Amino acid sequence: MGMMKFLLPADLSGDAVLELERTCVAGGQDNMPFPTQILIESGEMTVIRGIDESGCVFAPWEVNGSGRIMAGSATLMERPQPYHLLIELARGKLNQIRGQVSDWVMGGLQVTESLAEQIHIATEAFVHAVTGVNGSENVADAKKALAEGYRAADLLTQTYVSQVFQLRHERQPTLDTALGCRLAASSLPKNPWLEDTFNSVCLPFSWDEIEPEEERYSWEAADAMVDWGRNSGLRLQGGPLLDFTGQHFPDWFWRRKRDLATSCRLFCDFAETVIDRYRDHVRAWHITTASNTSQLLTSGDEELLWLTVRTAEAVRQIDPTLEIILGISQPWGEYLVGKEHTHSPFVFADTLVRSGLKLAALDLEFVMGVMPRGSYCRDLLDVSRLIDLYALLGVPLHITLGYPSSAGPDALAAPDQTVAGGNWRGGFSPGIQADWGAAFAALALCKPSVKAVHWVHASDAEAHVFPHCGLIDAQGNTKPVLQNLRDLRKAHLK
Repeated sequence: MGMMKFLLPADLSGDAVLELERTCVAGGQDNMPFPTQILIESGEMTVIRGIDESGCVFAPWEVNGSGRIMAGSATLMERPQPYHLLIELARGKLNQIRGQVSDWVMGGLQVTESLAEQIHIATEAFVHAVTGVNGSENVADAKKALAEGYRAADLLTQTYVSQVFQLRHERQPTLDTALGCRLAASSLPKNPWLEDTFNSVCLPFSWDEIEPEEERYSWEAADAMVDWGRNSGLRLQGGPLLDFTGQHFPDWFWRRKRDLATSCRLFCDFAETVIDRYRDHVRAWHITTASNTSQLLTSGDEELLWLTVRTAEAVRQIDPTLEIILGISQPWGEYLVGKEHTHSPFVFADTLVRSGLKLAALDLEFVMGVMPRGSYCRDLLDVSRLIDLYALLGVPLHITLGYPSSAGPDALAAPDQTVAGGNWRGGFSPGIQADWGAAFAALALCKPSVKAVHWVHASDAEAHVFPHCGLIDAQGNTKPVLQNLRDLRKAHLK
């Protein structure tokens, strides 16, 4: 059994202590989490794993200017002496920045004076924090070092995004990347904002509405939606057809015997029926999402992989020229912390790619600040590095984005989802959501490996999964994030 200990600040709030229970250790080539136990007492946090080896510690922390985010250390060895948590988180960020600067400079990044100055400030703050420990943590210096490190990381990523866009536009005045959103089930847009803002749209085909009773189909709403899509001038993508968390599964499905073979047959029948009906008009299909995290249908990763691949193969047999997209939720692998899994999300995705399906894309779901389905908040540099990791699989990427505009109750959201999991730059408001959307959408759009970016759902006025993540509020008013996405499209896309 492996164990690390960390000294905590004496003035730590009760809320911060509760958040620290999400701490985990990550490692391996994909730096994904291990099942981890956390004990906090007497100003010390003990991190326990079932294996005895080094790893990076990821801990939720309130970083001045950046929000409450999942911060990571550099690789730490197990030892009897406790580490100072804030010092190690600051060291981890500075190490990440220096490594990323080296990689990007080799690729052509020009380090601006302001970026070089901020990295110097972060380095100086860290040195001051380390030399000021002397047996007891200098909390103020360590907090400053961490905050300056995250400021440097943010400026580094913004510099990268700006220069990559500039370089790509020298070759291609307008990029052909898709920018769109997922519509709510059985609803057509009632405002012109959709076509003014986006060049793409995801059309829902909700199982519970299309097949409310087994083998009895209702096509009226879906037919109208596809007819609208054909006349919209937008690129059309169908799905996700099957959300493995069980969203939009019909009631009769849960009354059936849910062994693997039966689930597979029902999944394939639904996907084949929908796609065969609309394949002449919709050529790109997001078949499954969250199959890597599902705990409702099967208990093993191998079964989930088989079920995902078999459903995609059934679709491929209908028309080999269709574009097939499979989705990965929680791409940092938060779900690995509490339960042993055979595959990390990255290995799960790699196995899908190696299955011979000839995928058009993998969809990565970056919905932050919503639990348990979403991801704990991270900064731009962490997201950039994770996108680059998945790009190594050699398959185009689609990115699904979402961040709440409020922390309050949301009667139309999935009842098991809550606004939790940290925050970006201080909280949840329409303004913060707009800034988040602009920053993370720009990062995703600038990446050559990313072929599409979609917002997770259009309107909070209709049933949805993630609370307060829509572009339209519950009263039907547009949120500021919509204008930011519109500006990005006009600046960079066809």
